[in-house]
Amino acid sequence: MRPLFTNDAIVFGLLCIVLAAIFKTAHSERPFWKKFYTYVPPLLLCYFLPALMHWPLGLISPEGSQLYYVASRYLLPASLILLCLGIDLKGVLNLGPKALIMFFAATFGIIIGGPIALLTLEALAPEGFIAAGPDELWRGLSTIAGSWIGGGANQTAMKIIFDVDDNLFATMIIVDVVVANIWMGFLLYGANISDRIDRWLKADSSAIEDLKQRVQAFRERVARIPTTTDLFLLAAIGFGGTALGHAGAELIVPALSRHEEALMAAGLNSLLSGFFWIIVIATTLGLLLSFTRFRELEGVGASRWGSVFIYILVATIGMKMNLSEVWDNIGLFLIGIVWMLVHVTVLLVTAKIIRAPFFFVAVGSQANVGGAASAPVVASAFSPTLAPVGVLMAVLGYALGTYGALVCAWLMRLVA
Repeated sequence: MRPLFTNDAIVFGLLCIVLAAIFKTAHSERPFWKKFYTYVPPLLLCYFLPALMHWPLGLISPEGSQLYYVASRYLLPASLILLCLGIDLKGVLNLGPKALIMFFAATFGIIIGGPIALLTLEALAPEGFIAAGPDELWRGLSTIAGSWIGGGANQTAMKIIFDVDDNLFATMIIVDVVVANIWMGFLLYGANISDRIDRWLKADSSAIEDLKQRVQAFRERVARIPTTTDLFLLAAIGFGGTALGHAGAELIVPALSRHEEALMAAGLNSLLSGFFWIIVIATTLGLLLSFTRFRELEGVGASRWGSVFIYILVATIGMKMNLSEVWDNIGLFLIGIVWMLVHVTVLLVTAKIIRAPFFFVAVGSQANVGGAASAPVVASAFSPTLAPVGVLMAVLGYALGTYGALVCAWLMRLVA
């Protein structure tokens, strides 16, 4: 069905109106809205309302739209730089080993989740419930493993390595996007009730609270009314840094492409992705600037502008989601849901054992499943000061994506 609005200028305007309405009502003093936002986090609405505008309302559609590309390639790198400006790197390091343990637990959950989901559905589902044959199925599912551990570059690598049919690959992308986005919705809701979850996990979140307080104290110390010059400085740093990221990617990727076969053989496909280098360069630049006097630009709203860009990205991610497609591929979606449930179970059991805060559960999961585009979104749902933690963990996911996906594919091949 053709959407009502196809002009990106109109769609962007609608998304901004939706975001403004959410934040305006979220800060309303009216009892109804206070009660409503007690149970529904604003960030979740920023994600799901654009999804509803896509389906069933049919107002907008991601097809033919460049908004997600602009948000992920231009606004995301700029937001990462601005959010990293005020980062307290010492505080991040003080978070300790639990963050890494939860990240690797998330990766392990995806690796074993694929074969367990495949076994479960083959045992319970009637014959013909899934159109693809066993050999086609595990090959197709390997692309989801690549995406959920590393990202788009790793997903494409799995398609090439296992010669996945184009039509099946397109279906797997739908399963990947919808299941991952549903899980992201749960994580955003969980961020709103993280205190209760932390009590259940018996977690010690003091290091996270200390980091938030240190950043907040610094922000209050340098706070001042921004001038036009300050705003231009923020724009120069954010979008100038984004330009450096793109320029670096355009130099690095062609140079590495000469060694494509060796990199693919070593499982380092992510190094051939321009997006990977844009994110790495932007994050590195932001971290380096946090050691300079530019850090004091946090006092004129650096992280606030970074958060605005993140929320726009959330809205464009939401508009990509089409829940109607669940019914068209129900068998594959059930595999994806069981797979995700295994991933979640491994995370929660690990968190319970080591008493890790829910923040580490959420960011460890999203650094795998969502990557650099959405890990900072989930991290910032806890606090904008924590967004860089999500980025740093997502970069680690890029590095491990192909290796983890290959192990998962081998296990699925054994059980198929």
